[in-house]
Amino acid sequence: MSTGIISFVIVLGVLIFVHEFGHFIVAKLVGVGVEKFSLGFGPKIIGKKVGMTDYMISAIPLGGYVKMVGEAPDSEIDASQIPHSFSHKSLFRRCLIVLAGPGFNFLLAVVIFFAFFQISGLPIMKPEVGAVQEGMPAHEAGVIAGDRIVAVDGKPVTRWDDMADFIKESGGRPSKFELLRNQAIISMRITPELVPSQNIFGETINRYVIGITASGAFTIERLNPFEALAQGVLQTWQLTELTVLSIGKILTGTISAKSIGGPILIAQLAGEQAKAGMASLIFFIAVLSVNLAVINLLPIPVLDGGHLLFLLIEAVTRRPVNLKMREVAQQVGIFVLVVLMIFVFYNDISRVLFD
Repeated sequence: MSTGIISFVIVLGVLIFVHEFGHFIVAKLVGVGVEKFSLGFGPKIIGKKVGMTDYMISAIPLGGYVKMVGEAPDSEIDASQIPHSFSHKSLFRRCLIVLAGPGFNFLLAVVIFFAFFQISGLPIMKPEVGAVQEGMPAHEAGVIAGDRIVAVDGKPVTRWDDMADFIKESGGRPSKFELLRNQAIISMRITPELVPSQNIFGETINRYVIGITASGAFTIERLNPFEALAQGVLQTWQLTELTVLSIGKILTGTISAKSIGGPILIAQLAGEQAKAGMASLIFFIAVLSVNLAVINLLPIPVLDGGHLLFLLIEAVTRRPVNLKMREVAQQVGIFVLVVLMIFVFYNDISRVLFD
């Protein structure tokens, strides 16, 4: 468990620091004064004041914050500080500051994936047959384990996903498969069959298959820096899509809310990844960084998405959101977050006690 706790502190510390540093550095770049930069909430454990900014580590490590000059629209500030006041900056600059936190979390994921692909290369699953299901189209056509699919309808196949996409897009029409077997090319026509299966969310869907599974053999494709960066951006984008879809399906009840995890689950997973190696732990940080960015962009007051919503309303109405309305919205947002935290802790404890 000690490995899990240490890994949890490292993971959360990195994610919080990157997020808050995004707000901090962009605020400084656009001329907003920063009074406090804190990792954690609550009482200060340790800190040092440099210039006007008090840098600190606080007692509760479940977040962090950046306190800017004139952050609250009704705050009283000295006339000399007005040029450095957040609320006196243009709407565009305020939006940049708010977006910078989630933006830096996305950037962290891109950088980690870029480094991973640059150092280790891109793992590609070979289009090699591991098993053939009896009674399915591939079995009836004569496909056997060990065959390597090299083309479908004349289109070259270099990776398993290419072949799977060709089958999915076939619409059930017969396709010509070319397979490499014992150094010889064998051609056969196979008609994909529509069967029910489950997607990654556990939903039942119908898809075209021919009844084969991959051997699991991989090859590594070396990438130049531009290709590695492109793959890093693509991986981050795909994770973002998956996270947004998952949140949507939880809200609509498609996925059980019991699947939501909190600090205890993160600590457990972080510990497992740490035991698997530093590369696995860093990869885990990238995944969580994307999750944190997406969650922070939800339009819940007190989250960055809630602040953006207020700024959007201001852009439309041409005046700041009424202070009373802002306070009520923030109280509702805090209530929602407290309820959510209680729920995820309940889920975590239930997993520990009953799984």
